[in-house]
Amino acid sequence: MTESTWRDIVLPSVCWLAYFALHSALASLAVKRKVAAVWPNLMPYYRLTFNILASLLVLPILWLTYRDPGPLLWRWQGAAAWLANGLALAALFGFWLSLRSYDMQEFLGLRQLRLDVRKVEDQEHFHLSPFHRYVRHPWYFFGLVLVWTRDMNATTLLSGVFITLYFVIGSRLEEKKLLTYHGDTYRRYMARVPGLIPLPWKFLTAEEAGELLKQQDDTKP
Repeated sequence: MTESTWRDIVLPSVCWLAYFALHSALASLAVKRKVAAVWPNLMPYYRLTFNILASLLVLPILWLTYRDPGPLLWRWQGAAAWLANGLALAALFGFWLSLRSYDMQEFLGLRQLRLDVRKVEDQEHFHLSPFHRYVRHPWYFFGLVLVWTRDMNATTLLSGVFITLYFVIGSRLEEKKLLTYHGDTYRRYMARVPGLIPLPWKFLTAEEAGELLKQQDDTKP
């Protein structure tokens, strides 16, 4: 194995796999329940600590990816470059718009810390933003657009493949939790709306989304 192969392929691959394995484990209900059983006083800090770790640990991998760009495998040119950059800007704008539909205090873990929440389950209720009517995981979709509209060398292509695989696998793991939280309502939602890539023929109208939310409210104890 040459030094360049180790540096550009093997080391980033090992790092991505380790990162995704740790991220999935810490996000799982099994680990959360274990922490809650052994160290219940730590639960208010769990979500915030999880987000800080996820942000810090990805930085060395991004450094490995971009420290030495190397020769390009492909570059968007001409009209294709305009289209790719336009899609990337649209994805960033969509991500910014979507922030209004999330409880960011809950997502970041600030509310759990402030209110001393020790429950294992996420506290955010089932909701459907305008983007959720077309795709179940809008942030993953926007992330995929950003990844695949960039020029690619060997390491960025490798990272793009790993990120895509993790979005596919991670979304399925996440939906197991969502089914636990929201039951048949989320199962019906899954049947109507695609997971990662919007499809023109598969979406919820505003009325259908409202009815689904009403059904969820009616099933609450």
